[in-house]
Amino acid sequence: MSIAVVDLCSLLLVALLWGVTNPFLRKGAEGVERVKEESKVWRLLCEAKFLISNYRYIIPFLLNQSGSVFFYLTLASTELSLAVPVCNSLALVFTVVTGWMLGEDIGGKGAVFGLLITIVGISICVASSVND
Repeated sequence: MSIAVVDLCSLLLVALLWGVTNPFLRKGAEGVERVKEESKVWRLLCEAKFLISNYRYIIPFLLNQSGSVFFYLTLASTELSLAVPVCNSLALVFTVVTGWMLGEDIGGKGAVFGLLITIVGISICVASSVND
């Protein structure tokens, strides 16, 4: 089965939505560790309230979840054996690049080399799917 350009663009959009939002979710969740309650259940509820009421968390969360909706819709016309590695691997690439742009430590040259290998691997998967 060959992959359509629309499906490939959809997978790219999913990876982008998942990957770019991850560093913003981390930043938005900063401070949740300061929620202190004796009861585990009450602490969980207070942490959920903290996150839901924080626009720096909820906006990236909703964007991230929209990526999941696109992923589900794309699975109707795309092979699972291609969709999962493409989305997950590229989401990792987008996460690292976005984190780096936000000033996070990405791990140096080894991380960059790993990203390049990931991109080459995904390119091979997509190229083999296009040639089927």
